[in-house]
Amino acid sequence: MKKKTKILIGTVVVMVFMAAVIAGKRIDVKQDGTSISIIGGADGPTSIFLAGKFSGEDKEKAYTSITMDEAKEAFRTEGDYMILDVRRADEFAGGHIPGAVNLANEEIASEEPEQLPDKGQKIYVYCRSGNRSKQAAEKLAAMGYTNIIEFGGIMDWTGEVEK
Repeated sequence: MKKKTKILIGTVVVMVFMAAVIAGKRIDVKQDGTSISIIGGADGPTSIFLAGKFSGEDKEKAYTSITMDEAKEAFRTEGDYMILDVRRADEFAGGHIPGAVNLANEEIASEEPEQLPDKGQKIYVYCRSGNRSKQAAEKLAAMGYTNIIEFGGIMDWTGEVEK
């Protein structure tokens, strides 16, 4: 988690606790530290939920990272997977891993991309150097995709390239 995000969450948590103490309200914090509830507002029950862990620990990665060699072996031995190239269309047109589907990292937002209808399908994600593939893997995992495997960039690919 970025330092600014930690500071912001910490500030909000402190403000919520201070408001509750001043108002004399009961505060419940879940054991996993993911939400805070304030019970008994002036006009009845009020709940405030804050996303994230407040223990200072970073959230676990919701995707897997593997090496290029591991990805090549998986492509050789596995079936029923998708290879997702998250570079721009012009980069993809310049050469990509055979069978890859192109969906630029910048186009991955909060809605499920039509190119990825099955959230349980195994999706191998790559880009040019490995930076955008990590960003895309995080965004897809946050949308509920459960089988994301990030394997770096095409710069390290030694196999066949399709144009």
